[in-house]
Amino acid sequence: MLAIDLQQLTKRYGAVTAVRELSLQIAPGEVVAFLGPNGAGKTTTIDMILGLARPDTGSVQVYGVTPAEAIARGDVAAVMQSGGLLKDFTVSETVRYTASLFATARPAAEVMQRAGITHIADRLVGKCSGGEQQRLRFAMALLSDPRLLVLDEPTTGMDVEGRRDFWAAIRADAQRGRTILFATHYLDEADAYADRIVLIRQGEIVADGTTAQIKALSSGRAIRASLPDADLAQLRALPGVTHAEQRGDMLLLQCTDSDIVARWLLTNTAARDLEITTQNLEAAFVALTSGDAA
Repeated sequence: MLAIDLQQLTKRYGAVTAVRELSLQIAPGEVVAFLGPNGAGKTTTIDMILGLARPDTGSVQVYGVTPAEAIARGDVAAVMQSGGLLKDFTVSETVRYTASLFATARPAAEVMQRAGITHIADRLVGKCSGGEQQRLRFAMALLSDPRLLVLDEPTTGMDVEGRRDFWAAIRADAQRGRTILFATHYLDEADAYADRIVLIRQGEIVADGTTAQIKALSSGRAIRASLPDADLAQLRALPGVTHAEQRGDMLLLQCTDSDIVARWLLTNTAARDLEITTQNLEAAFVALTSGDAA
């Protein structure tokens, strides 16, 4: 049974088509980053998975049932980037009150410890930082012990250490079999923690794969080598070379077939200290989701 099964989803708001015939399947236990520029349709898709919006056409299933049924039986929880907190409650009161809304819930002390907020249990929510409030939302989401956890910009307001600790907790949850779907503007988080990356642009999925696969879909690889007085005109004429420049003694090349170019450099020139690197995720993101992308 799939954790998430989206089939041909379309959602319109007046003349604007926010999501267009989108299909996506996520298996139980996967950690999937759902990425795209502002207005790409990420939040609308997440809203449909959570039952907060209904598609105009297409179907949504979460563990084989509708989002409403999955939420009713505690299979789904979400950590959103804002809202949902009473500022005059303490952290502990908020967790315990939320726990009382479920027929069965994990102990409040347990989820606060897993979210790293035990030390602020007696602090008023209104006195908590943005990062601490996000941790509180995480604790609340864990109360029903959900099989699917949906995160929308979960580390907004957190410092570097807080982000690292948060993702350590998320990965520990994933190792226990929980499915994680998250949207984030921090591409380093997607690069470091996602098993799979789904890129969306103008309501349609434009790429879906591992981090390495997504990077490879952009503009190939980069070659860096020490080669004083390189013949740039000759290098630009090589098959697969899309860009060549000289910076001091260092030669920098962008190419679609790094193996052929590297072999030519090593056999036909005095190049040394040669390095081949893939494009980073940011470069792939821009290339695949920009307005000029095909």
